[in-house]
Amino acid sequence: MSLVLDPAAQDLLFREARTANTFTDEPVTDEQVQAIYDLVKFGPTAFNQSPLRVVLVRSAEGRERLVQHMAEGNRPKTATAPLVAILAADNEFHEELPALLPHFPQAKDLFFTERPARESAAGLNAALQAAYFIIGVRAAGLAAGPMTGYDAAGIQKEFLDADHTPLMVVNIGKPGEDAWFPRSPRLSFDEVVTTV
Repeated sequence: MSLVLDPAAQDLLFREARTANTFTDEPVTDEQVQAIYDLVKFGPTAFNQSPLRVVLVRSAEGRERLVQHMAEGNRPKTATAPLVAILAADNEFHEELPALLPHFPQAKDLFFTERPARESAAGLNAALQAAYFIIGVRAAGLAAGPMTGYDAAGIQKEFLDADHTPLMVVNIGKPGEDAWFPRSPRLSFDEVVTTV
């Protein structure tokens, strides 16, 4: 084996990890979410942009507002997950660059003065961070149920603003009864990798 990460950790993060569709009612604490963020914030982004923003939906009122924007098949699991996170890209991330990239503070004005450039960069880099977030949820011993089946405009209007683009909604908690769909196939190494 060429990997140095312990096989049990490999299983936890990748091989045995699955997208959960049901959850127990065991709460997900603020301390758990803080620990997840404190781990995944170190994942790389271009220019250290760190454009991911997270809205945690805990209250019954917030849950009702969110569920109405979810696709029909995603509503029951979103209504019952202990915690739901809306992951969004901050299209005004460049305002933080002087603090996040102190050795190159001029990057803000050199590369990100135009909104289309910011939206493109924010979408890509926040998507990277969303993947880190899912792995972080797994590292905390929890299951993640990421979904993109929702009314994006509705979620943006209800929970965000014009400067934040929703990327996905993630149900979080301990997996419940019949939490897993059968695992779908994956492409082989030879189908994905080309050497030139």
